[in-house]
Order: sequence, then C-alpha cells, then structure tokens
Amino acid sequence: MAIRVTKKCFLLSTLGVLVVAAALTVTLVLVLRDDEEISETYRFAASSIEVRLEEQPDHRYVLSIHRGDDRVQRITFDHDFTDDSDIETFPKGMRLYGNGHSVEIREVEDSAGFAYLSISRTLRKGQIGSDVLHLHDTFGAEQTPLHWYGGPELMEQYYPIEKLRFDDYPYITKELHSAAIIERYWLSTAGVFFYVEKEVPLFIDQNDQVLRFTAKKELPYYTYDDEFVFNYRIGVAADAREAHQKAVERVLNQPVDIPDERMVRQPIWSTWVRYRRPISQQTVLDFAREINAYGFKNAQLDIDDLWEVCYGSLTFNTITFPNVTEMTETLREMGFRVTLWVHPFINKNCDPWYTEALSKGYLVKSHNETIGYNTKWWNSGENEASYINFNNPDAVEWYRRRLRELQELGIDNFKFDAGETSWAPADPDIEGTTALLPSSQTVNFVRMCAAFGGMIEVRTGWGTQDLPVFVRMLDFDTRWGWNNGLLSLIPTLLQMNLNGYPFVLPDMIGGNVYGDDILTKELFIRWLEASVFMPSIQFSKTPWDIDEESITISKKFAQLHETYSDYIIQRMRLAVSHGTPVNPPIWWLDPTDKIAQTIYDEYLLGEDIVVAPVLAEFATTRDIYLPKGTWRDGNTNRVHEGGRWIYNYTAPMDTLPYFVSATFQLN
Repeated sequence: MAIRVTKKCFLLSTLGVLVVAAALTVTLVLVLRDDEEISETYRFAASSIEVRLEEQPDHRYVLSIHRGDDRVQRITFDHDFTDDSDIETFPKGMRLYGNGHSVEIREVEDSAGFAYLSISRTLRKGQIGSDVLHLHDTFGAEQTPLHWYGGPELMEQYYPIEKLRFDDYPYITKELHSAAIIERYWLSTAGVFFYVEKEVPLFIDQNDQVLRFTAKKELPYYTYDDEFVFNYRIGVAADAREAHQKAVERVLNQPVDIPDERMVRQPIWSTWVRYRRPISQQTVLDFAREINAYGFKNAQLDIDDLWEVCYGSLTFNTITFPNVTEMTETLREMGFRVTLWVHPFINKNCDPWYTEALSKGYLVKSHNETIGYNTKWWNSGENEASYINFNNPDAVEWYRRRLRELQELGIDNFKFDAGETSWAPADPDIEGTTALLPSSQTVNFVRMCAAFGGMIEVRTGWGTQDLPVFVRMLDFDTRWGWNNGLLSLIPTLLQMNLNGYPFVLPDMIGGNVYGDDILTKELFIRWLEASVFMPSIQFSKTPWDIDEESITISKKFAQLHETYSDYIIQRMRLAVSHGTPVNPPIWWLDPTDKIAQTIYDEYLLGEDIVVAPVLAEFATTRDIYLPKGTWRDGNTNRVHEGGRWIYNYTAPMDTLPYFVSATFQLN
C-alpha cells in the first residue's frame, strides 16, 4: 500500500522525526524543519546504500547518494517544483511531483555491495527536463575528489573526462569532434555509474563543476511525438571497478565472440596514407611485394579510397583495376588476404546506381522538403550526395548483395567507414522506433557490417558492444600532443574500453599525415611503441619510407606484439566471458589508488602488463607510475614493487617501457 506524504500532513517541532516502515527492504525517514523544507531517505537494506531527497530554498530538490557515512554523489533536479509540490512514497521508492513534473525514484536492485535505482519521468512535447550531475564532489574521510570516465569518444579526448566541455551538445553519433562512439554512460571513482536510456532525446552541458543531462524534443531528434521519456539509471558499488562490471552486465552488454585472430597477430597494411587516392591494381601489387621483400608479415592488405567507378557504385574501375580476380589470386599466392574500403554514401553523379537507389526508396530523406535527400561528406560537394537508409531492410539487402558480388571477385572482406548519424540529412523521415531516431541509423549500419564476420572493421557504435568486430579509432592527425595527436591515443583506448568496446583497432602508425603534418622518424617509432600492446597494429606509411633503422625497430616491435598476441586473444576471450576490458586503465588493479585514477599516458594489457610509452617529442626519459603489484621490467628484468613512481626511466627511441607481473608466465 502506498503512503502519501505531504508537508500539510504533520505538525511537528523543529526536532520532530517521523519514521515510517514501508515494504520489506526499505525505511523512509521524513524530517520537517522549521523552514518547512523536507528530506526523505530511502535505504537499500542489502547494500546499505541510502538515497536522500532534500528540498532546497529555491524549491529545487537534490538527490544525494550515501554509502555509510560518505556521500558519493549529488544530483539536482533543476526544475522549480513550487510550494505546492508533494512527495509520495511507495514500497519500492518515492515520487516527487509538482508544477507539471513528476519524477519517480525507484529501486531496481538491492544486493550485497550493489544498489541500482532508476530516475524516470514522462514529459509532454514542449517540456524540458534537466538534471545536474555534480562532478567535483569529494567523498570519504580524506575528502577524495571525484574523477570521471566514459561519455563520448572525441577528437580532443581527455582523461579523466571532467576536463571535457560541452554546450547544449546533442548526444548522437556524429562526425563533429569525431564523436563516433556515444554511449550514454558515465562512471566515477566513487563507484557510481549513470546510464541514460536510449529513448531519451539527450543533450549535455559540461563545465568544470557539473554535467547537465537535458531531455527535450528538438532536432536532431525526432520531434513529432507528443510525449517522451527522461529516464536514467544509477548503479552504486564499492568502487569504480565493481561499478563498471555491474554496468557491463546490466546496460553495456559484452561481446558474444572475438574478431579475427590473424588481425591480432599480424599487422594490417593500408594503402591510404602512402598512396591516397586514386588507387590502382598495379600499386596494390607493388605494395604487397614491398611488404614481403622487407620481411614483414601481414594480417591483410586494405585497398583504400577511390577504387570505384564513382563513389557509391561499389564497382571496380576497370581502367585502374583491369582484372580484379587476377589481382586477388596473385595477392593470395603472396600470402595476403584483401579487404576493401567501403562507405554508406552515393554521390549524385554516380549513375545508374544513384537513380536506382532513389527510385526504390533506399536513401535517407528529410522531413524538410528543401533538404530532401541531400547531404555532403568528405568526397562530395555540398548537397551532391545521399546517405543509404540502413533503417530500410530492402536497402540493407541491396547494399549487402553488392558487397557479396565484390567478394566473388576474391575480396575477403571490408573496412567500413563512416556510419555516424549526422552524415544523413537533418530531421530524417525514415523507418524505425521514433524514440531511437536518428541514431538507430548507426546501429543498423554497424549490425549490417558485422554480418560479414570478424574480419571487418567499423568506426562507430551505439549499444553495439556485443558485436565480435574491431572498432577503429577515428583518424588521428600526425602530430604530438593532445589535439588529436599521439597524446590522445591512450585516452581514446581507455575511453573505448570503458564504454564497453574492448576490440580496439588503433589508427595507422603515425596518423594520417593530413595537410602540413610531417611524419618524422621519432614520431613514427613512438607511435608504433605506444600501439604494441593494443589489440592490433596497422601500418600505412611504411618503415622503409623512413630509413633502415626504422625497419629494424619496426620489426622488433611487430615481433613483440606477435609474442604477446596469445595473451591479447586470451584477454579478448575474457571480455566475452566476463566483460572485462582488454586494455583497462592502471587504476583497474587498485580502484582506490588516487594517483592511478588520473594517469592518462599509461595503460594495461589485461592485468599483467603495464605499458608506459614515451609520448613527448625529443624525450628519452619519462616518469612511470606502477600500480599495485610486483612488476618485472620488460627491458632490464629488474623487479619493482608497485604503488610508487619510477622517476627518469631511461628510454631512447628504440625502447618501450613496459612491465610484466612477476607471477605472469607467457605460454
């Protein structure tokens, strides 16, 4: 039986306390102060977590989460509930309502060491819901500051993510800032995670104090529904590691299998940086011969941009590729598998394929008739291309059939580019559950790609962590530093792993050499070293384009990667069975280690290898923080105890600092 509680129900002194028993696992405490502000506490019996709802003088309410004596998180419901607002309690939670809003706080799960609750409301079109997550609270007897992980993948990726800044940012997959992975998941060092439901038309604001979740029916979301939801879930565990494992089980999913093992063991080679566009059959064959001649192994050779007759034809240009079957047979004899770069666009000048797609309704159309089917991507002019509608099953089958015809020529598989929602025309008029638009386009594209098996790569995702495929980092620039350069590499790796994507394919060694970027020998080698203990490595600019020493060093680190590939695959299988990251942050070994929580330039492979590459230009030493454990230096064999710094570790250009657990045995 629900118990209704309002301010008018009680006449108490300033010290009066009423205790109400509700259900088997909950106790509600109502306190009325002399200023008539009220506070209620919901206790999770098994987990010993308390959730307190407190009215503020401005009629807003703050929900605070407590673990024992520690407050671990605050959320402000940023809405004026007015003097007439009421609180209603029921066996599994409480409801706050007034001034057109009704917020339900409900227990979802209560078990030893874990409390799980939902915050939900239904809003009418024109209403706005806005809740503020306080980022810079402190917790514990030592008043430890919070740090945060998760959120979007970005071009200027920082770690921890409280350094990021957003302003009314629509939370969909987009090319802007390279936000190709946009999971609605945030994790704090206090052991609290937040997950905003997929149906919420979510915008975020973030500064150095707060992260604001705002739900509103505005573009780029579907705006034609009369009602919409603003729902999110909060999990509270003992620490960040436990909280993340609970999140994987409940909201993030985990892979059902691992991708292609050869892509783990041997380098991938791409024509992109070395040859740009267009590409030709002779160039591809010459490249393969060079790779073999210099004694390098391969997982596959990827034929990149502009092999088509025109963009979207999915048909080889017979002038530049006169005999594709002969080429793929020759490559196979040379020990190469062949993949092909493909994309989800059709340029308007690409007939008869464009006309066919348009006439059959295979392209994304906007509700705005002025926009129509028009879009632009990096290989078209303004309004000179269209985006294939992967929410249309017939369009999916049409696209898939044409890819299979390419496989009949000996193409083994595909490198799938783009796929983010924002490439489509704004306000798309397409199929699918309206509350999931527009980002369901990304989901359906990626799931279509994954049907081609574990040898593919994609670069975007939204709730697609279950797929057994490599997810590539977006294009990096060829530079040192944070601005999408080498220093962003490890934060992006950690970001993807903590969003539930453990099968990370780093971008090409040395980045993409765009514009005036210059790939120096030092940057190339340091980039390779940083990638060695990631799931795969990928070359395009080659070591022999630099000098003989670069060839020797590159072979050394390609061999080191191969030596540990069995362990990488073992950790991938653990990601499938237990949902653990392949490359976690170093705090994974001790989530309470305050120093480890902020280390952005080191990472783990599994739980047995600490990797601390040199990422600064001209540097030949670096300081290294070793996490909890006993570690053997991979270069000197010297043993170190963790939980402390190694200062001025010597690492000339041919040296990668890494440490292996003293108990680890390489099979």
